[in-house]
Amino acid sequence: MAKAPNPIDRHVGARLRMRRLMVGMSQGRLGEALDVTFQQIQKYEKGTNRIGASRLQQLARVLEVPPAFFFEGAPSSDPGRPMLAEPAASAYVVDFLSTSDGLQLNRAFAQIRDPKVRKRVLDLVSALSTPKE
Repeated sequence: MAKAPNPIDRHVGARLRMRRLMVGMSQGRLGEALDVTFQQIQKYEKGTNRIGASRLQQLARVLEVPPAFFFEGAPSSDPGRPMLAEPAASAYVVDFLSTSDGLQLNRAFAQIRDPKVRKRVLDLVSALSTPKE
């Protein structure tokens, strides 16, 4: 029976995938920059393989983010301490932005300069997502 990935490793992997997609880099190209295979990048992104400190530093440099970027919104590893952020909400956002559709929608929406148009787009998406009775 395979052991499930640690939630922190999954979160770091999802943040890695999100940033890689944000900069428009393929898994193969990122793997070349780190001298690893694209399969290894896939394992990092799924949280199957842990990312060591030195590799995390390399990833941060290649993807032009601080190492702390990968831990933003991470679930608490201490079950006795309450979490400050809502884990379901932050996980949902990371999951959505880790998809090509989510990233494409986010980029396109950010390019809308007129606040009234942005509001109308939000209204449209809300209307489409609300189930009809």
